[in-house]
Amino acid sequence: MKKYISSFVAGFGSGVLHVVPVAKSFVCCLIVPVASFIALILDKRANPSMEKISAKKGAMFGLFTGLYAALFGTVFDLMITLVTKNNDIVTMMPELQRMINNFPLSEALQAEVISLFEGVRNDIIQYGFSPVYALSMIINNAVVNSIVGTIGGLVGAQVINQRLNNRDKM
Repeated sequence: MKKYISSFVAGFGSGVLHVVPVAKSFVCCLIVPVASFIALILDKRANPSMEKISAKKGAMFGLFTGLYAALFGTVFDLMITLVTKNNDIVTMMPELQRMINNFPLSEALQAEVISLFEGVRNDIIQYGFSPVYALSMIINNAVVNSIVGTIGGLVGAQVINQRLNNRDKM
């Protein structure tokens, strides 16, 4: 665990940004990969060496950063939803219904999907918690953040290694 403390710190920061209104739009494509890169930089500063970062190490740091970001982001989102009894599904329900009605699906399937979302919305408004919403957030955040975190870790390792190569040439 101590080995991945920088992933924990960067993942926590990224998890916090999961609930910031404007920043959450950039979580999957920008914030988590940058957090993975920052985790590698923090580890490099904590354990200084001229040794290159292996692809495996970069991928592992990215994976752990993504998983920590998913964990903290999901917990913070569910806590805010529990307290406020409001989130994006509650707010955007009319647009969500219009979008589902425009899908080329059968009427019965559209009605079933809308019914599912209305159940989630009603649970959130009434209790501040929906098991379906919580499960979908956990799965979505874990899968997406671990993938983009791993990619960010791999790219970050290459960038750091390139900087080390340029420093050696001087």
